[in-house]
Amino acid sequence: MTDLEIVRIPALSDNYIWLVHDQTSGETMVVDPADAAPVLAEADKRGWRIGQIWNTHWHPDHTGGNAAIKEAHGAVVTGPAAEAARIPTLDVAVGEGDTVALGAHVATVMETPGHTAGHITFHLPEDDLVFTGDTLFAMGCGRLFEGDAGQMFANMQRLAKLPPETIVYCAHEYTQANGRYARVAEPGNAAIVDRMATVDAARGASEPTVPTTIALELATNPFLRASSAAELAERRAAKDAFRG
Repeated sequence: MTDLEIVRIPALSDNYIWLVHDQTSGETMVVDPADAAPVLAEADKRGWRIGQIWNTHWHPDHTGGNAAIKEAHGAVVTGPAAEAARIPTLDVAVGEGDTVALGAHVATVMETPGHTAGHITFHLPEDDLVFTGDTLFAMGCGRLFEGDAGQMFANMQRLAKLPPETIVYCAHEYTQANGRYARVAEPGNAAIVDRMATVDAARGASEPTVPTTIALELATNPFLRASSAAELAERRAAKDAFRG
């Protein structure tokens, strides 16, 4: 296990903000701060100074806390170059293959458009973890607001090739709703049934269901398991209309 301490901070109605502290260097960063207040409170409680903010995309529920955290801690904001005009707090613009580091922990940027046109994912291969924003969720994928199914299918194909033990830190608590659709999309998948029993119990106790892993998603995520862009498009449209 790495020396990274990762704190899950609930925000808004269903967001998760990830506060990440490198115990060796003492450096701290935050991924997709929807709201500054709970982040600053958690950092203050732990005596951490936030030096960096990593944004996966421009949506306000991922960047809303940027300005206040920058003002309070002097944090440097890194985010997608393709969305620089939509993130006014951005300091460092990155794209495919670029790297960003927290202490000695290096993340490689993967361009994962679809949910938004310039969405990026931060993969830390040496730590077996990935921050997927609104691209890959537990048993789901992001809505296609600015991209298309072909792009999202390509994203799923890339993420599916990560080591199965890779821990996936996504930005929302959508698992229960995603799982209800997953049961319909793959009615013969016993792994989905088994997982939903665990998910329903967790949510019934007001407990979180993320992070997840690539292995678990390979077994139960109908979008990661889609065999083609056409199948992903069909499943995405069905999920968008699903009311189960």
